[in-house]
Amino acid sequence: MGILDTIRSLLGTSAEYDATRDADPEDLFGMSTAYMTMEADLGFENADAAALCFSNVDSRSFEETVGEVEAILEAGEVETGTSARFTTDSQGYRWVVLEDSHPEDLVTSIHFAADTFIEEGFGSRLLAAVFAFRKDDQRAYWIYSFRRGSYYPFAPQSGRERNSQVEFKLQSVLDGELDVEGDTEYWYPLWPDRGKTHPWD
Repeated sequence: MGILDTIRSLLGTSAEYDATRDADPEDLFGMSTAYMTMEADLGFENADAAALCFSNVDSRSFEETVGEVEAILEAGEVETGTSARFTTDSQGYRWVVLEDSHPEDLVTSIHFAADTFIEEGFGSRLLAAVFAFRKDDQRAYWIYSFRRGSYYPFAPQSGRERNSQVEFKLQSVLDGELDVEGDTEYWYPLWPDRGKTHPWD
């Protein structure tokens, strides 16, 4: 089992077992104001991307649900300008990747996709919603764990190192505005493949 596979396994089953509250897709709307706080108070701008990570199910009804999400997001692109694509990472996890310069459109689209999976009975397949930010050469992410029902920060650096100072700064500023995971053992890093930029690449 590879590093990413281990991390996402933990982000799934064991995180759900130890969760202190149920996930609620309405939590995603908290990111709408968090975008403003990230820029105004911390200097981190929207990196024009967000993504939803989910595990696969070998069933026709699941693929129909994926197709429904894809079709409606494609139709919504005309109105919002939010582009959507589906991809599978090297560990076999699937992603809905959204790109838009308007944060509220990213949040709304992520919420729609997650809510559709839940309504169709596949909420247990949702792992994480990932929102990307940038400040000079530093990337940062807010990750919502569906199994923990909470957010946590992730600030990767080169060499697969984490900028813990940035992560704790994000926690201190956004805690209260977001339901931030209090146990740092559940702040799982979602590393991109070597040479890639984002966890979904």
